[in-house]
Amino acid sequence: MSEMLADPYLQPQTSLRNRCARALWLLVCTLLFRPSPRPLHAWRALLLRAFGATLGPNCHVYPRCSIWAPWNLRCDDGACIADGAVVYNSAPVHLGSHAIVSQEAYLCSATHDCDDPAFPMISAPIFIGPYAWICARAAVLPGVSVHEGAVLGLGSVASRDLDAWQVYAGVPAVRIRERRRHASQPAAATVVSRRRDGCDA
Repeated sequence: MSEMLADPYLQPQTSLRNRCARALWLLVCTLLFRPSPRPLHAWRALLLRAFGATLGPNCHVYPRCSIWAPWNLRCDDGACIADGAVVYNSAPVHLGSHAIVSQEAYLCSATHDCDDPAFPMISAPIFIGPYAWICARAAVLPGVSVHEGAVLGLGSVASRDLDAWQVYAGVPAVRIRERRRHASQPAAATVVSRRRDGCDA
């Protein structure tokens, strides 16, 4: 038993309160969130808000997505999280207005320090800007901002910030071309900034 307690790999990376909250969320998610019919976006938004999420109007959060900690999720109006998408938000994750996270995409706000013998968790917020699109099976790493209108292509990995209204693809993602902006995609009224301590904009 003493050896188990001394092994840092066996120690919890989060607080007891956090683990209890996630256990309760998992129960609610299993019984009420995932079985809900796809069109019932308002019902799922209600459940997420009950666990501390901040959601604007007309958000589409689909029933087969996975959200690790609703209290660390902020979605502005019209944001979408598709079936199979994973939001691993041990740090805050913010989706701007009309941002889209497609099927089986992965927003990963935490990693581990592999050079530390204790292998501690390291978390950093993620920001997905207004009108940005994270395509299917793409991944966004901790601390990354995908700025307004940027596109991260199928299966790509964003390990650094993506510039506004540019299309990126590859592992790691590189800029491919500029994205055309339409009248229905207005520029943000204010400059969007991401704070490392809270992902506020």
